[in-house]
Formats: sequence, structure tokens, C-alpha cells
Amino acid sequence: MEWSIQEIAKKAGTTSRTLRHYGERGLLEPSRIGANGYRYYDQAALVRLQRILLLRELGLSLPAIAEVLAGQRDTTAALRTHLALLEQERERIGRQIASVRTTLHKTENGEELMADEVFDGFDHTVYEEEVSERWGRDAYEKGDRWWRSLDDAQRKAFMDEQAGIARDFARALKKGLAAGSEEVQAIARRQVDWLSHTTAPSKEYVIGLGRMYVDDPRFTANYDKHGEGTAVLVRDAMEIYAERNL
Repeated sequence: MEWSIQEIAKKAGTTSRTLRHYGERGLLEPSRIGANGYRYYDQAALVRLQRILLLRELGLSLPAIAEVLAGQRDTTAALRTHLALLEQERERIGRQIASVRTTLHKTENGEELMADEVFDGFDHTVYEEEVSERWGRDAYEKGDRWWRSLDDAQRKAFMDEQAGIARDFARALKKGLAAGSEEVQAIARRQVDWLSHTTAPSKEYVIGLGRMYVDDPRFTANYDKHGEGTAVLVRDAMEIYAERNL
């Protein structure tokens, strides 16, 4: 039994474009390509796609997923590992839900809050190791000091600015604008200006960060919630902008 790329995309809650992107990265090859050029996927491909989606949900980048898939030839053993990881994630999310419920209850009743209860299940330094590894410890510490120096209103304004940029990228995607078009490049300039709040973006930094927006599901979700494929447009636009201007 096999399914077309459109059928699989619909069942998996993703898009044909994403599946083709996985194919280009060597993660998910179609079981065959029809005479009409359509891609078809068999049961083995479905299981592989499930593994890819599970790893994406767990926060792995596409290069990391490729390494995992290459090293796990035993599908059953791999699924057992993924199941264990999902159960751990379920436990963490359960703690977050309980934490928010406790905060809500105590706030409504005027009770004193305990820090351990408020932040149970949350990790506010989740990007520390990654930023330090990619761009150096100084980059993380500088950004961390800058963020901590802001008050609540300034932090909200900073995040609202980024959300507006993301929405504008999504609108450009819906209009079918190319990454190198004047309008999209103007948005890319705003993105780089926004990044300048915390660092002095170099050509390599901007290109690398743009690629991470696609390779890392945490960042992809932040852009694609405005429209599937937005992160890819952001990546391409940032690379073009960097090549032209940095």
C-alpha cells in the first residue's frame, strides 16, 4: 500500500513542501516517483516520517535527526527510545500544567506563591549551551545581561517587534513574493536591525541564524505558526540580505 505526497502531508498535519524539503535533506525519500512526477510513500516511509516528526517535536535539528536515523537501523528499538523520550516530555508538560494551575489558584485566592511551584517544569536557560557553543560564551552572557536589564514593558516591546516582522514575512509568503524581492528584503533588513539589539550581526552570523530557523523546530514553529513555509522564506531572505549587505 502507498500514499501520495498530498495524502501523507494531510494525514501528518504538514505540507507537501515540507516533505519535499525532507527529501532534499536526505531524510525522507519517496518509495517511488510516478510517471507524472508525483511522489508516493510506502509503509516504511510512513514509519520513518513518524520518527522524523517525533524527533522534531523533541527539539532536534534536521542534521541531528539525520545522524540519529543513520545510527538507528532497528526501527523497533528506535521507536522504543522515542516512546521513552515522549513519556519524559509528557511528565515535564504535566508538571508545567500543575504549576500554572497552582499559580492560578493561589493568585485567585490571594495566597503566597513559592518560586519552586511557579517554575516547576520550566527551563529558562534552555538556549544557553547552544548559543555558547555556536557563537561563544561572551555572546550568550552579553545577550543575557541585556535581556535582564530590560523591564517588562521593554521586553514585551522587543518580542512584539519580532512578532510583527514574522507576520510580515508570512504575508509576503502568501503574496508569493520572492526572497530577493524588494519588499521581502526590506523585511529582512528589519530582522537584522532587530538582531542588532543584542549583537553586531556579521554575514556568517545572519546566514547561520537563518538556517537555524529552518533546521531547529523550536525556531521553525515560531515562524510557521504564522503560515507554513515562513521559516524557509526567512532563511532565504536573510541569506540574500547578508550576501548583499554584510
